This record gives sequence, C-alpha cells and structure tokens, in this order.
Amino acid sequence: MAIHFLQEQLDPFSLVADELSLVANRLRAMVVAEVPKLASAAEYFFKMGVEGKRFRPTVLLLMASALNVHLPEPTASDTLVTDLRTRQQSIAEITEMIHVASLLHDDVLDDADKRRGVSSLNAVMGDKFAVLAGDFLLSRACVSLAALKNTEVVSLIATVVEHLVTGETMQMNASSEQRCSMEYYMQKTYYKTASLISNSCKAIALLAGQTAEVAMLAFEYGKNLGLAFQLIDDVLDFTGTSASLGKGSLSDIRHGIVTAPILFAMEEFPQLHAIVYQGFDNPENVDIALEYLGKSRGIQRTRELAMKHANLAAAAIDSLPESNDENIRRSRRALVELTQRVITRNK
Repeated sequence: MAIHFLQEQLDPFSLVADELSLVANRLRAMVVAEVPKLASAAEYFFKMGVEGKRFRPTVLLLMASALNVHLPEPTASDTLVTDLRTRQQSIAEITEMIHVASLLHDDVLDDADKRRGVSSLNAVMGDKFAVLAGDFLLSRACVSLAALKNTEVVSLIATVVEHLVTGETMQMNASSEQRCSMEYYMQKTYYKTASLISNSCKAIALLAGQTAEVAMLAFEYGKNLGLAFQLIDDVLDFTGTSASLGKGSLSDIRHGIVTAPILFAMEEFPQLHAIVYQGFDNPENVDIALEYLGKSRGIQRTRELAMKHANLAAAAIDSLPESNDENIRRSRRALVELTQRVITRNK
C-alpha cells in the first residue's frame, strides 16, 4: 500500500467547489415543477445554505477526476471530455436527488421534526406532501438517469433505490435476534447508507469507460467510505461533539434502533440482551444501556471498525492504475484524505 505524503494540505471540498455550485444550481433548476407547492417542497433541501456538506457529490466529482484518462487527440476528443464530465456531474445530481428523497421518506417513517437543523418537511407541510415530494425527486432522478442512455448505469442506480427500501424495511421489521446481530446490522447499513455511494462511484467509472477492475475499485472505495461514515454517525449519536457518553442526541436508541456501539457492548455484557429485548420505550432502559456502554469498549471498537473500513477505502484508491497526471493524483489524494476526515469528524 502506498504511503501518503500530503504534498499540500488538501481540502477535498475546495478542489471541486466551483463544480459543486454548478451541480447545486442545476439541482435547483431540476426540481421546478408544474405544481408550485410541489416545487417548493422538493426544493426545500436544495435551498442555499441548507445543503449540508454535499458529501456525496464531492466524492463523486473527485472520483471522476481521479479516474478520467485524458483522451489523446485534442481535436474531436475535447467535446468528448466535456460531455463525459457533464454526464458524470449528472450522476452527482441524481445521487443527491435520491438521497434527499430517502431523507424525506425516512422523516415521515420516523415521525421526525428536525432535519439538518431545520424543521423537517413533514413537520412543515404534512406527511402526505413530504411523501409526494420524495416521489417527485425520485421521478426527476429517473428522467435524468434515462437521459444518460447507459443501461448498466441505470441498472446500478435502480438497484440503489431498491436497497434503500430494503434497508429501511430491515430496520422496521427486525426480529429480536436480528436486532442483536452485527451481521444483520452491517447488511442493513450497507443497504441504507453505503449502497448509494458505492454504486454511484461505480457508475462514474463505467461512464468513463473504465475496466471492470477499476469500476470494482471505485465501488469498494464508496462502499467502505459509506460504512465508515455510518459507523462514526453511530458513535456521534451517543457522544455528540464531545468525547463523553450520553452527550449525543441518542435519537437511534430512543427510536429503539440498536447500532454498532451497543452491539459491541452486548458482546462484553450479555446481560444487555435482556434490556435490548425489552426495547427502549422505557427511558430507564436507555440509561441502563448507556451505563453498560460506558463500561464497555463499544465506542472504541466501533471507531476501530470505522477505521478499518476507511483504510480499505484508501487501499482501493492506492490500487488504481498508476498515473503521472498531477490533477488525477491530486484528486486521488483528496479521496484518501476524505477517508481520514470521515473518521475524525465530530459532527
């Protein structure tokens, strides 16, 4: 595995900042609908300033730069290169629309009243409208996807939508045994969080005409980055911005969702099983679980597992065919840098 000498302090987000705003503007233009209320609903999370980190588009645009081989003849191929880039930006837009649609639907299912620090759409406009807004975004994503005229890419992204549904269903319908299974939990996490970014990364590679091997490395990067991201989310749900336990929002456990830290704690303290079986409707059970978690290595082991996946993501980038092109190399360094940022973030 290559050793990473960061020649410059890389900010992955600033490398693609201009392109990100282009993508954001295009997204806002795409959610204009014939029904004004539907447009304002769909646009809710694409408003200026509420965009969150735009983590996924950043990854996808960097992946595009990390894989794109400059075609030799500058004459006719220039249009090919810009056309390819536009198609890859389209994947970033489609991914973001699917992601936001899944958030809108998840908020309805979870009865959530906050999202990214603002009131959730279902809290503002009601459940029915939030569901329709999510459907509308999915349909717009389908139209954009069809315009790419690449059946393999269509198939990949369609699978993602199926995975999002499967993951949410797995979470809602888990038996007591399944709720206590790390394997079940990781499978659900892949479906709910990592499938979108892994298959989108693969789509970026396929559009660039890369080999199956390179497409697989792009997929592995996205998958492991997505898993690491979610595992750190699980930790932050308990710790929040501080390192101490119970300072997080505890929203997962209060919703009865058992995540990696508790699963690891259960391995050390089997008596936690009884608490998990009873569920967490009773706040006392939340306190008992937190007490066991504090005595266990649950948080630490979850961080270690996240690190393992972050390192696997970095290794996938290191395994890409070598390139002397400075832009390609810089984008690859930025992708590796992102794997570390995912681990060290505290929000």
